[in-house]
Amino acid sequence: MFYGAVVWDPWLIVAQIVSLQCLYYLGFGIFSSLLVGTRVAKTSLVYFFDYATVDASTITGWCVIVSFFLSSVAGAVFLVYLVERAKKCLDFVATLYIIHLLICTAYGGWPSSVTWWVVNCTYLAVMALLGEYLCMKREMREIPISRLRSSA
Repeated sequence: MFYGAVVWDPWLIVAQIVSLQCLYYLGFGIFSSLLVGTRVAKTSLVYFFDYATVDASTITGWCVIVSFFLSSVAGAVFLVYLVERAKKCLDFVATLYIIHLLICTAYGGWPSSVTWWVVNCTYLAVMALLGEYLCMKREMREIPISRLRSSA
């Protein structure tokens, strides 16, 4: 399908948002189990959604921060396959982080930690810019003409 012929499909958009959110949390779960899980006795949703765990003054807090960073890099790769368009990357990433903010607020209250805001805003930018770069790189690939001619 050509990019210009796409019709507005709200179910596709919702499915992409849900898929991206789930893959982001799956990636964070894997990275935090590798990094944070080795430092604490019991891992829980606290490391996902409590703003107090994003702390630059402890080694466990730094492991959480690195897990969020790796999740944003993995999320940028997921954008290439789920969203496929560089123009839409910022919209989907902002939606992901707004939903994350809402879940964090419901879980542990409004994030009052400056570190939490800096980490999430920075990684929003990292995920959006890297996702746009990867999508543009994929969009700009040459279409192999020889393969099309041999099948005709």
